[in-house]
Amino acid sequence: MFIERDINGFFEKRIFSGKVLVVYGPRQSGKTSAVEHFLVEKGLLGETIAFNGDETADRDLLANASSARLKLLAGNKRIVFIDEAQKIPEIGLVLKRFHDSAKTVQIIATGSSSEELAEKTEEPLTGRKFEYTLLPLSFSELAKAKSPVDEMRELERRLVFGAYPDVVANPGDETARIREIGKGYLYKDILRHDEIKRPELLDRLLRALAFQIGQEVSYVELAQLVGSDPKTVSKYIDILEKAFIVFRLGSYSRNLRNELKKSQKVFFYDIGIRNYVVGDWRTPTQRGSGEVGHLWENYFIAERRKRIIAKEPETRMFFWRTAQRQEVDLIEESAGHLKACEVKWSHGKTKGAISRTFKRGYPEAECFAVSSQNYAEFLL
Repeated sequence: MFIERDINGFFEKRIFSGKVLVVYGPRQSGKTSAVEHFLVEKGLLGETIAFNGDETADRDLLANASSARLKLLAGNKRIVFIDEAQKIPEIGLVLKRFHDSAKTVQIIATGSSSEELAEKTEEPLTGRKFEYTLLPLSFSELAKAKSPVDEMRELERRLVFGAYPDVVANPGDETARIREIGKGYLYKDILRHDEIKRPELLDRLLRALAFQIGQEVSYVELAQLVGSDPKTVSKYIDILEKAFIVFRLGSYSRNLRNELKKSQKVFFYDIGIRNYVVGDWRTPTQRGSGEVGHLWENYFIAERRKRIIAKEPETRMFFWRTAQRQEVDLIEESAGHLKACEVKWSHGKTKGAISRTFKRGYPEAECFAVSSQNYAEFLL
């Protein structure tokens, strides 16, 4: 089954726009396939020359290449595609020279580490690039490929195995596929990071975060739990975030004196990776209601994040809580407009779910109760 990605719209709008197109995302999220599919669909594959930063020969060809050499490498091709671009030495300058010396050539670069590629390209490509982040498959992409009802029927499977393309494409073999993604790609990218001095600490931290999804995290408590210090824990979480494994939500605060102002929650971009980290492949019906609730909250908030990244990049995401433990699971703010969502696994628990204290403090906010029965309308 072919699944069209939302990134196609990005390519349609930005191709031959005079800018370098930079695509970030974790390994195995489908970056290379998405680029190649678009080029084939538009009849541009034959006009493309491709390089791969994983290949020593390609790294040597491109490493700090001069403008003249780059023009020679491009030849008469209209598109230059550089996969795993962050591994090319001086890639920022290489892309700048490509862009400045061959303005009619479209350059597309992909990278599986946002930190490495973004840092190397930020200054050289200022004003010269458009960016896109491609994450594992979203509910809306899967619903378009089949139907919303068909994808809703897969919810329990998604809460166990997630939605990496290779996992979705191989029903019945999900455990092996997600395990290979976890150990062969995600850890590979993270552990090669220069700042990872203690791999065993990273493993303990990932497990600790996996058991705390949906809950506030304290760097001090995490440090005590994994045998480290808060500064190192914060740095390692930052690396995990830039490798597209986890993301953080900060606490929203604007009006009320007793609102928590510095708290954070950490969620996984893909539930399958979370379950791989803890080695738990039980179905939702085999788990307790509390654990299912946390998995469901992580799933829904990650899906909203995918949608925001693809469709509404200016929107910011938070959670809200007071010192008296009144809480709203998800706050979205865009151009001063507030949307509040309380996320419940059971539809029967959604009545009156939004805190009255929040409603009094933010009467302008749109408030919604989201459950496993009505969530599709919030993701399409």
